[in-house]
Amino acid sequence: MIGRGPSRMRRGPLRLLLYVALGALAVVVVSRLRIRAVDLVMLACVVPSIIVHEVSHGYVALLFGDDTAKRAGRLTLNPLRHVDPFGTILLPVMLLLTGLPAFGYAKPVPVNVGRLRSPRNQGVVVSLAGPAVNIAVAAACALALRYSLVGGTTALSAAGVVTVLGLINTVLAAFNLIPIPPLDGSAVVERLLPARMWPQYLAVRRFAMPVLIVVVLVLPGGLGRLIQPAISLWQHAAGG
Repeated sequence: MIGRGPSRMRRGPLRLLLYVALGALAVVVVSRLRIRAVDLVMLACVVPSIIVHEVSHGYVALLFGDDTAKRAGRLTLNPLRHVDPFGTILLPVMLLLTGLPAFGYAKPVPVNVGRLRSPRNQGVVVSLAGPAVNIAVAAACALALRYSLVGGTTALSAAGVVTVLGLINTVLAAFNLIPIPPLDGSAVVERLLPARMWPQYLAVRRFAMPVLIVVVLVLPGGLGRLIQPAISLWQHAAGG
């Protein structure tokens, strides 16, 4: 996902809150969940996958003339620069405390579409850059498995890590390509939308994130059915 408009880095008390929340999340996870090797592998794979997804938006925007993400310090692989206090920390903690499946998101990279050389056309490319990177990583993992470039049968083996990495990037790409705001796939809809419909669309888009969170939590099965074809395609490509 990308953020529309400039952003300031939050410091001081917010950073302290972040560290406290991270500690609370660690305590909750350790106390409520039975940590398995595959859980550690998933965590080690999902964090860099999300970060690379977000950073790619900023890099492509920079290529097209918008340096908002660069000036905000978001063109970095440092996880702390991409943490959203609510979406990355507080929301997963609250869900875990209530016994619900954990769900969260990273802070959208700031992109000022108006600064792109061709805002309407290049804005779509910037939005799709994140899923494209995830697809590229998933494809590389599938090829490595299909041609036995990595070996092992356990979660901590090379093949196990590559399998998890490929699946996570497949899910990230498929999820973000769903054409509803604020997901990246909505950029295609925005590009094709007639100008006369923009006021109504922008009015609806303000409530998109809360609605998306509710859909993910209330209808996880429906979301799974949307993503399952992508997972099946990746497994076939990987030789599964």
